[in-house]
Amino acid sequence: MNPYRVLPIFTPEKVEEYRNRNFYELSPHIYALADEAYRSLRDQDKDQCILITGESGAGKTEASKLVMSYVAAVCGKGQEVNKVKEQLLQSNPVLEAFGNAKTVRNDNSSRFGKYMDIEFDFKGDPLGGVISNYLLEKSRVVKQPRGERNFHIFYQLLSGASDDTLKKLKLDRDFSKYNYLSLDSAVVNGLDDAANFRTVKNAMQIVGFMEDEVQSVLELVAAVLKLGDIEFKPESRCNGTDESRIKDKNDLKEMCELLGIEQSVLERAFSYRTVEARLEKVSTTLNVAQAYYARDALAKNLYSRLFSWLVTRINESIKAQTKARHKVMGVLDIYGFEIFEDGDNSFEQFIINYCNEKLQQIFIELTLREEQEEYVREGIEWTNIEYFNNAIICDLIENHQNGILAMLDEECLRPGTVTDETFLDKLNTICAEHQHFESRLSKNSKFLTDHSLPHNCFRIQHYAGKVLYRVEGFVDKNNDLLYRDLSQAMYKANHSLIKQLFPEGNPAKVNLKRPPTAGFQFRASVGTLMKNLQTKNPNYIRCIKPNDKKASHIFTDSLVCHQVRYLGLMENVRVRRAGYAFRQAYEPCLERYKMLCKRTWPHWRGPAREGVEVLMADLPVPAEEFSFGRSKIFIRNPRTLFFLEERRRQCLQDLATLIQKIYRGWKCRSHFLLLKKSQIVVAAWYRRYAQEKKYQKIKSATTVVQSYTRGWQARKLLRELKYQKRCEEAVTTISAFWHGTQARRELRTLKEEARRKHAVAVIWAYWQGLKVRREYRKFFRANAGKKIYDFTIQRIMQKYFLGLKSTMPSMSPIDKSWPARPYRFLDGVHRELPRIFHLWRCKKYRSQFTEEKKAVYEEKLEASEIFKDKKALYPSSVSQPFKGDYLEISKNPKYQKLNSAVDEKVLLADVVNKINRANGKGTARIFLLTKKSVVLADQKTGQVKASVPLPDLASVSVSTQSDGFFALRLKEGSASAVKGDFLLSSEHLIEIITKLHRTGATAADSEQLNVDISDEFLVQFKHDKVCVKFIQGAPKNGNSVSCKRKNNRLLEVSVPTTA
Repeated sequence: MNPYRVLPIFTPEKVEEYRNRNFYELSPHIYALADEAYRSLRDQDKDQCILITGESGAGKTEASKLVMSYVAAVCGKGQEVNKVKEQLLQSNPVLEAFGNAKTVRNDNSSRFGKYMDIEFDFKGDPLGGVISNYLLEKSRVVKQPRGERNFHIFYQLLSGASDDTLKKLKLDRDFSKYNYLSLDSAVVNGLDDAANFRTVKNAMQIVGFMEDEVQSVLELVAAVLKLGDIEFKPESRCNGTDESRIKDKNDLKEMCELLGIEQSVLERAFSYRTVEARLEKVSTTLNVAQAYYARDALAKNLYSRLFSWLVTRINESIKAQTKARHKVMGVLDIYGFEIFEDGDNSFEQFIINYCNEKLQQIFIELTLREEQEEYVREGIEWTNIEYFNNAIICDLIENHQNGILAMLDEECLRPGTVTDETFLDKLNTICAEHQHFESRLSKNSKFLTDHSLPHNCFRIQHYAGKVLYRVEGFVDKNNDLLYRDLSQAMYKANHSLIKQLFPEGNPAKVNLKRPPTAGFQFRASVGTLMKNLQTKNPNYIRCIKPNDKKASHIFTDSLVCHQVRYLGLMENVRVRRAGYAFRQAYEPCLERYKMLCKRTWPHWRGPAREGVEVLMADLPVPAEEFSFGRSKIFIRNPRTLFFLEERRRQCLQDLATLIQKIYRGWKCRSHFLLLKKSQIVVAAWYRRYAQEKKYQKIKSATTVVQSYTRGWQARKLLRELKYQKRCEEAVTTISAFWHGTQARRELRTLKEEARRKHAVAVIWAYWQGLKVRREYRKFFRANAGKKIYDFTIQRIMQKYFLGLKSTMPSMSPIDKSWPARPYRFLDGVHRELPRIFHLWRCKKYRSQFTEEKKAVYEEKLEASEIFKDKKALYPSSVSQPFKGDYLEISKNPKYQKLNSAVDEKVLLADVVNKINRANGKGTARIFLLTKKSVVLADQKTGQVKASVPLPDLASVSVSTQSDGFFALRLKEGSASAVKGDFLLSSEHLIEIITKLHRTGATAADSEQLNVDISDEFLVQFKHDKVCVKFIQGAPKNGNSVSCKRKNNRLLEVSVPTTA
């Protein structure tokens, strides 16, 4: 029942509620029927079909969507499966946009028939599908009844497309500018055309349409709208005949630009018609009426072929990729029975109602007639139930000799004048005596006084009631002619899609044969559909329309009763109540349920019927619940069938467990044998590898011996060549030295002569100056001497500073050199300038330091303050950088556990020797220094042996020798002093003591750490104090320091004497 509103009974919760539930277990629901069909297909390998029937507006399209959404929800998951499901579901919005329209009975009426075969694999997962379409109502493209709309896509395109898209398509949003769009119902309450357009574009992308294909489809839709705006005007020719001309060529120009057609070609096709008969061609002009007919025929054919191409393109995307055998579930959503009360029923309604008659006939044959005949055939006691068989109505329409469609085809094909009136006259002649045919002019005189029958109409009494058909347009719509000139003009288009839609326009493939009529094509496709449905197990969904007002909460009793009556539901209920719910042949029944009885499992040797009888006798099922026919068993109550299925499910679980056990045993044995075989192969390959490796070693050794021999020979030859070369070079060197000696002697002679000449010139100059000074001495003033003195001093100092520029020492702070003092009066300056220069040089040097380098130098400086001139080991440590982390404890995975045990940052990590009091020998320990504590850990395991907080350290004692011994002395009474002090030895003694001293000085809660440097100090070992004494001795054991125990109170450390 169509509620005409959204109800909360189709939610995901409802899907789970009806999933895998028996058909009669819950209240009736469309999900229950869909689940029953899906499980029968999946579990019993039976192809299914779901037939959805009812009047227009009863909810058939919505019912088909619910069936498909339920199947998509309950079948398997996975990336590929989800993609197939999404494509199957998204094909609906595309086909609805192009094939549905608003009518007076339904706001989303299907104006075409759709049958979808969904293909499944053996698991029940969808693989793809195939869609078949039947008779699109293409007359709606050019004309719509009052109160109805054209197809949805036209309004969706104008409402939802962007301004840029409309500009490319040369369209305007105003509906009133297009003759093919009705204005009285352009806007429908509850329909958002703009949002639906976005949904359609998204659905086309999901289905698999490319961007250029979507654009081509929209261009064709725009071209259909433009076709409707082309108008014609009459024109008289000189020979007296009338012809037509296009009024405004702007719309024609825009349409030709969209489709890539030359304007002159299409304009001629609208004005002339060429008729070919064998070798003759006759071209005639078209008057205005014929031009309008040609325009509308082109628009209808263009849209109809575009719709067929869409269906084909969708099938290419959703078809199953594998060629294996598939299980099939068919869903039929076809136009409902249509009766217009005003008698405006035309050829489309006639075809639609004929299809519904065929569906009613298959319902009668597969349910009412077939089931009752089966009871009689099987020998089951049965009382026949009467029902109306509409085969006589189907014969009236489709009979190949006297049927209405046959006479319509005959009338369209015969020569001479053919009109709708001649067709009606033929019907009156042949069908006049038929009890379901009525006409005003039939031979049956009882209709002569029936004024409800106009002269141009006939009436057929269908199974759903009497329908009055107006014959106007029957012949033209059945012919469905498109002039060949228009087809050829379309084929010449540069548009990628147009050539595919009009293949008959190819001049190289001219076919003079008349194309089949629309009625013939539809009758053939309906016949194919009926054969397809008869091969599948049918499931019926009967849609009931509660009222004619498309409103909720209104229930018209008479309308509903009429639908229930003509759909045959009452007879179907009586047959179902009186009959059996389930029947099955003995062989498949025994094969399915034989595991329920020990006598029939695993093999029954006798006849199948006897096996079923033994099986049912062994089960706790009452005898009245089943009957045995000649070839089938009949089960009356569905609960009995549910009981059998539940018992079978339990047995299958037990069998599956047994199979798993046997399989696992076989798998383990196979695995063991494979391992054994693999071990033999691996051993053989390893022996081969070992021999190859041994051969390679021998080969390599031979090559090395050869290379050494060749090298010795080459070096011997090289020595001989070098000796020869040295002899040649010696001769050249001696010759060069002799020539050099002669040249130097000659140079010394020349230099002596030059010095003599220069001395003569100097003496002469001094003599001339003396004479001048004596001659002019009387003219000097009294203060001339002071000025000369000041000038001389100034020139000397200027010369001194300029000389410093070239003799300045290097920038190294340790460079203490300075140029010599030239004059004694510069003593003060000569003492102050080196000090100033050294301070400036040190400042420049310090500015180059980074913070890390500065810290290193500060540590070095502090080490100097502590150990310089106090510890013999110190000078050797000056050149060694303080590294700190010698073990790289944070990077080495060996010390990962130790690193995680220490919370603070490690300042120093090194390996030290812990001296044993008993024998003076050392044990390796890891020494860690952090900002708060000193940690000793085992070198091998990384386990912490001791952890001493820095505040517990009293002092550190070292010797003055070049050894690495030091003692960590703990404060008395502290927690760490229980085991006594630590006597350790390290190669990095200077760095360890310096870092300990700096860390203790920077800690806020600790005092300054004292460093005692003495060759004899006391160490507290638990309760005893031991004296550690350092002596110099002769080098032993490779110049290493040795420690020996002299007595219980003395450890003697022997340090080798350094040269």
